[in-house]
Amino acid sequence: MKTKRLSLIATLAAGVFLSSAIPTRVEAQSSQLKTQDAEQAPLERQILAKEREGLDALKTGNLETFANLTADDAVFVDAHGSATKSQVMQNVAGFRLTEFSMENIRFVSLSSKSGLVSYKISEKGVSHGKEFTAQAYVSSIWAKRGGHWLCLFSQETIPR
Repeated sequence: MKTKRLSLIATLAAGVFLSSAIPTRVEAQSSQLKTQDAEQAPLERQILAKEREGLDALKTGNLETFANLTADDAVFVDAHGSATKSQVMQNVAGFRLTEFSMENIRFVSLSSKSGLVSYKISEKGVSHGKEFTAQAYVSSIWAKRGGHWLCLFSQETIPR
């Protein structure tokens, strides 16, 4: 009887020890994730601010700002294929947003100085003299080069 009782006490003690150790590991992992999230938050805010700055430049017609936010070697992709910065700059010369909103924003850190932002845009504007309303899914990659944030890649996909 004593042996069974000691065995039961040992089992209970082991269970208490294990149950107290598991939350500690979970708490440590949770704390680590919170630290990663906190470190990522400033990067995410900076990149989202630059993405919005580019859209605001298209809204105000400030093509110089839009060009300054775009890397010289940037690649843009849409339903017509890929385009260079100079091709995009020629096209946006006849383009102006009047309204836009971003939703379902997602962010992925690619490095300490780069990240990908993805979202759904709803926009209204004028393109080459014609008013339009559109929705698209957008993904953009931003990187800090020479102390400046630049868009390296952007893709727009029109939903069916």
